[in-house]
Amino acid sequence: MLSAMRRLAAFCLCLVLCFGLAACSGGAKAKPATISPEEMAVIRRQAEGFTSAQERLPELAALVNKRDWTFTRNLIHGPMQEVGREMLYINQRLLPGDRAEANELATSLKDALANLDEAARLQDGVKLQKAYVEVATGFSNYAKVIPAQALS
Repeated sequence: MLSAMRRLAAFCLCLVLCFGLAACSGGAKAKPATISPEEMAVIRRQAEGFTSAQERLPELAALVNKRDWTFTRNLIHGPMQEVGREMLYINQRLLPGDRAEANELATSLKDALANLDEAARLQDGVKLQKAYVEVATGFSNYAKVIPAQALS
């Protein structure tokens, strides 16, 4: 009799666990991850600053081609200096699955800007050209992680 009661109790416990796990799984009813309207508003504001800096790339290219060391550095430290902060704010508000790639691309762009600044400081034309290509590529690559609805 005692063994039958134990079996019945174990069976009931298994039923409760199965139904409990099925109820907690959410199944097909789980909502896909989305960025809240408030977070999207922050991304949109920061994307405006990023885009403004990106739009200055032709000006930067002209300075690099003229080997204008001073104004190249002024553009990097002036209008483009906030790009790192803007990318940080954007990255913090992206979906968790997108953050690692965005952080990697942001770091790459910041490193390219630092290399460009260093080449201008050292007045090294060859490094300056190479660093500019890295900066332009960095802007292009990072722009792809910004949600489309933040750019419209």
